[in-house]
Amino acid sequence: MTEQRDSSFLLSSFAPRRRDALRLLSAAALGAGAWPAFAQDGKRLPRLVTVSGAITEVVYALGAEGQLVGTDTTSLFPAAARATPKVGYMRQLSAEGLLSLKPDAIIATNESGPTVVLDQVRTAGVKVEIIEADHSWGEVQRKVQAVGRAAAKEAQARELQARLDAEWVQVQQRIGAAKGRKPKVLFVLSHSASPQVSGEKTAAHAVIGFAGGVNALGGFQGYRPMTAEAMASAAPDIILTSTQSIEAHGGIERFWQRPELALTPAYKKRALITQDALLLLGFGPRLPAAIGELHDKFQAALA
Repeated sequence: MTEQRDSSFLLSSFAPRRRDALRLLSAAALGAGAWPAFAQDGKRLPRLVTVSGAITEVVYALGAEGQLVGTDTTSLFPAAARATPKVGYMRQLSAEGLLSLKPDAIIATNESGPTVVLDQVRTAGVKVEIIEADHSWGEVQRKVQAVGRAAAKEAQARELQARLDAEWVQVQQRIGAAKGRKPKVLFVLSHSASPQVSGEKTAAHAVIGFAGGVNALGGFQGYRPMTAEAMASAAPDIILTSTQSIEAHGGIERFWQRPELALTPAYKKRALITQDALLLLGFGPRLPAAIGELHDKFQAALA
C-alpha cells in the first residue's frame, strides 16, 4: 500500500505534463500505419490490447485475433497468443507500453492495473473496457460482451454467448443430477517455495463448488499459507492444484513429499487432480468444459 501511495504521489506531481506527453504519443500512434484489419464493408476494425488470458481466449473464439496488437503475459492460449506482443504482467502495466501498440481499445478485468495507468491511457483517448471479475458465470458473459463491443463483433458475440450458455446449463444439470456425497476438495497454489491454500472469495473456491465439490477450507477469504494444522483440520478427500504447481515442484512425487500433505485423507489415496491454471481459474470460454472435466475427476477419485 505504501508503494502504491508513493507511486500515485509521484505521478500526481507532474500529471499535467504527463497527460500532454501521453496525448502526443497516442496521436502519433494513431497517425502511424500498422497492422490494420478491415471488415467486409472496408471499414478499419478496432485495434485491441487484451489484459487477461481469458479475455484473449474470447478474442480468438470470436475470430478477432487479426485485431490483436498486444496481450498480457497471462495470455497463453491458444498457442498463437504466445507470439503476440506482450504488455507485461496484468498488474504491472505501463501507459507508454500500452500506447506504443496504438490500440483503439484495451479490454481488462478489475484485477488489472495499476489503476493510475489505465486512467492515463483513457486520458490519451483510448477506450478502456473494465470487466468485473467475481468468479461467476456472469463474469464469462461479461467478457464475451465486452470483447464483442470493443472488436465491433457484437453479432458474433451473441452467437458465442448463446452456445456457451447452452454448454453451461448442460454441464450444471449433469452435475446437479450426480448421486452421492460431495467430496471435500483443497486447492493448493504452489507456484513458488511457499504453498498457499484457498479460502472463500477465490476462483478456486468457485470452481470447486461448480464442479460438485466442497471447499475443504472456509472461514476466511483469499489465500493462506499451507500449514500442517490447516491440512489436518481440513481433511480433504482430494487435492486440487495446477499443472504449473506440479512443474514448479519437479513432478507429482516431489509434490507428495511435502510433509503437510501426509496429514490428509487425500494423501492416503494419492487423490490428486491437476488442470492448467488458465483453464481452471481463468473464467474464460472453456469454463464449461473445464468444470465438466473436473466433476468427472471428482467422481473418479471418490470411487
